[in-house]
Amino acid sequence: MNQSKSLTKGLSILKEIIMSEKPLTASFLCNKLAIDKSTMSRLIAALMKENFITYVNNSKDIILSDFMRQLTQKESRESIVAKTQSLLDKIFFLTDECSYIGVLDNNSVLYLNQVDKSNRVIKTRDSIGKHAPLHTNGFGKILLSFCSIDLNLIDLKKYTSNTITSITKLQKEIDLIKQRGYAIGNEEHEFGLKSIAVPYFNKRNEFVCAVGISGLSVRMDESTTHQLAQKIFKLTN
Repeated sequence: MNQSKSLTKGLSILKEIIMSEKPLTASFLCNKLAIDKSTMSRLIAALMKENFITYVNNSKDIILSDFMRQLTQKESRESIVAKTQSLLDKIFFLTDECSYIGVLDNNSVLYLNQVDKSNRVIKTRDSIGKHAPLHTNGFGKILLSFCSIDLNLIDLKKYTSNTITSITKLQKEIDLIKQRGYAIGNEEHEFGLKSIAVPYFNKRNEFVCAVGISGLSVRMDESTTHQLAQKIFKLTN
């Protein structure tokens, strides 16, 4: 096969993966694009080598790589807000705490949206459009756990006595988050505030953002915090 034909077929494979709402298999792509298995295997290997596509965990399901997802901006910030609005409402009514969406932006958490429909006199401040350090809260820890981020590039600045300032401790925290499915921020950015976050995936099983809550620590002791975290995880997943 000459280079022109290889490029055309490789691009057709990439286009199918970009346009699909769910992971695809090599077998499906072979049938859809009328490409033989040997050629498909070679083209998929080439696309993976260039970090355009990847497998979902240890399966043979193919999705876009993190690099390509960012490049194509399939999940625009406006789209994320729209798709998660109902979920944020549900999280608020489930927990009676302010719910948020957090995305990665220049190695920090960017809060895209929040919902607080409580009747409390003192409410959580408006954080939409504001940033927070990744290592100091549940949302940032979820992003660290499910995005490709070099921990050596994170400024582990100390904000309170609870702030994680060691890469070794942060990696242990990330391992725990991946195991149990949720992250907790325990007064690590500001005293008196706790946060809980879980990962949100799209229909293609690709990580999109962190969703969860933040509230006063007096309302969330250790037992309550873990109970709420498990409820949010169950609701989101």
